[in-house]
Amino acid sequence: MTTIKEDALAYESKSTLNIAELQEVTVNLELLEEKGINNETAEPYTFKYVLLNNEKYRVPWVVLDQLKAQLEANPTLEKFRVKKDGQGKLTKYTVIPIL
Repeated sequence: MTTIKEDALAYESKSTLNIAELQEVTVNLELLEEKGINNETAEPYTFKYVLLNNEKYRVPWVVLDQLKAQLEANPTLEKFRVKKDGQGKLTKYTVIPIL
């Protein structure tokens, strides 16, 4: 049996990382979907993510939209990275092809 203090010190929050935290991403990774609850509004939402090394990396819809444009221009594209600027609703993402 453990104490509350021991459990609190050992606790690791389950959070989803962002695809922009990866140095590179391959286009053939499996895209998964999960439901969550918004912490501020308590509203349910659905998000897409990739799973790498048992870590979830959220893939915003705008990244998928930009990646689609990159793939239409370059169908042989295999790797890319994502640049993230800003926070919250002001966040902007840029998909950068790795050639």
